[in-house]
Amino acid sequence: MIQYKQEFLCTCLEEFKPMLVKHWEEIAINKDTIKLNPDYDKYYALEDLGMLKVFTARDEGKPVGYILFLVDSNMHYQDTIWAKMDIFYVNPEHRNARVAVRLIKFAEDCLKQDGVDVIMIGTKSHKPFDRLLEFLGYSEVEKYYGKKV
Repeated sequence: MIQYKQEFLCTCLEEFKPMLVKHWEEIAINKDTIKLNPDYDKYYALEDLGMLKVFTARDEGKPVGYILFLVDSNMHYQDTIWAKMDIFYVNPEHRNARVAVRLIKFAEDCLKQDGVDVIMIGTKSHKPFDRLLEFLGYSEVEKYYGKKV
């Protein structure tokens, strides 16, 4: 049975690291020049400030998915608390079991209880999950373009 939890990165990171590597291998671009090298100290500092929220999915205690949000007031709308997704992944073998839907809904409920007004979730253009987000009531609000220089 899948369980959804809000956890602290400092207590669950080690067991999620192998999944992070699988995630990077699946979605990263420019892998030959941009290597996976998370700044965990920065993540821990944001967590200490209450600005990092970590939500996990576990199957019989084993990690199968995560979604992390950065939470803060918006520089343009300082009276509004925004949660912007940092990273989101569900193991491929759990994607057909609605784990992603339930994980996002669980995170939404927790973020709402924490006073968040707006949730922003992004997708990679080459690995989109737009239909899932639209099913959950999200709408496209912005596009980003990138260039390796």
